[in-house]
Amino acid sequence: MRSPLDRLRHALSFEIIGLLLIVPLGAFAFGMPMHDIGVVGVASATLAALWNMVYNYIFDHIMQRLFATTEKAIPSRVVHAVLFETGLLIVLMPFIAWYLGISLWQALVMDISFALFYMVYALAFNWAYDMVFPLPEWAEE
Repeated sequence: MRSPLDRLRHALSFEIIGLLLIVPLGAFAFGMPMHDIGVVGVASATLAALWNMVYNYIFDHIMQRLFATTEKAIPSRVVHAVLFETGLLIVLMPFIAWYLGISLWQALVMDISFALFYMVYALAFNWAYDMVFPLPEWAEE
């Protein structure tokens, strides 16, 4: 299992790199000022970082209990990313609508767009993170 400091490094690096990508892409895609997308991005990233640490802790415990390992194959990585983004979608949509002064429908479309980006990004980031920072238990398997 990953240590609390490793989980913090993971969450912070995930959110910082994600923001550097999503703010200019979101501003361009939705025709909104980078400042507005940046505020939504930072608020979302803060909530997501907290959710990331809690969610990954729970997911790893479930993996350990069900499969006796935390090493993730492609199917479990896909499930991991989809469930993580679904939880964020439910929480973030009302905030996005309120802050940007848009309808819930527009916020849903925007939030789904961000979620789709982050699902692909999460899959790639987590895979790369596990390669750069592997756990010793994986070498034994």
